[in-house]
Amino acid sequence: MIQPTLFIMAAGMGSRYGGLKQLDGIGPFGETIMDYSVYDALRAGFGKIVFVIRKDFEADFREKVLSKYADKVSCEVCFQATDKVPEGCSFNPDRTKPWGTGHAVLMGKELVHEPFAVINADDFYGKESFQVLADYLRGIAGTEGQYCMVGYRVCNTLSENGTVSRGVCTTDANGLLTDVTERTKIEEKNGEIVYTENDVDTPLAPHTPVSMNMWGFTPEYFLYTEQAFREFLAEHGQELKSEFYIPSLVNRLIREGKATCRVLDTPSKWFGVTYAEDRPQVMMKINKLIEQGVYPARLF
Repeated sequence: MIQPTLFIMAAGMGSRYGGLKQLDGIGPFGETIMDYSVYDALRAGFGKIVFVIRKDFEADFREKVLSKYADKVSCEVCFQATDKVPEGCSFNPDRTKPWGTGHAVLMGKELVHEPFAVINADDFYGKESFQVLADYLRGIAGTEGQYCMVGYRVCNTLSENGTVSRGVCTTDANGLLTDVTERTKIEEKNGEIVYTENDVDTPLAPHTPVSMNMWGFTPEYFLYTEQAFREFLAEHGQELKSEFYIPSLVNRLIREGKATCRVLDTPSKWFGVTYAEDRPQVMMKINKLIEQGVYPARLF
């Protein structure tokens, strides 16, 4: 049986948090959020982990993260950098910021040859989410264009310390994604979940599915990504801040009839360190899960 690969996007800086939060210990023995993702992925049946990071913190990453997994699972590392673009493409030489999540995934093109999941390094996704994702990916081995995403219930993804950005999803009667729309200011106000746009609050039902960048793809996705990124650079390559996002490409492939994307429901509660003030609460929630027996006190 083919084992899916887990692709972890760990190249970003936490601008609101102020540091390399991907390496921040939140477990009782210094475990990172990534450690919990890897632990959940292994027990769900993933067979390989690929990390995309920045070259400048490779040494720290290998020492603090990869060393834990050396005898547990096959791990590989690739690097995201502004100048890593397809051959023949040009961009503004003054640009310093990498090109976003779609570009990050493209960095793994030479390392991934089986169905794979994509997640953020600094989000806690929960045991159930990895299991439902692994089960789906095993079922689409050998096919093309039958993608998926784990759709979190928006009520399970809020921060107590400020607004959050989420990709709000719409689906058809068959549970297939029809659109992802980024909403940048979601919070609970007066007992109701709303997003704010142009100073207008619009309610969201508590079980509305949202994307937390937990996707499932088959390998031909890299070919679509490279072609779309070439087109993106032709249009936006001279800009300093434009980014190439996963949902934009998925939306396009759905519109063009090249792929479908099943939205997988999960009861898992997301949490992450969006703000520095979130960290103590994340630590408390981890400890509660340990007390409940969901995780051992020491993961690796």
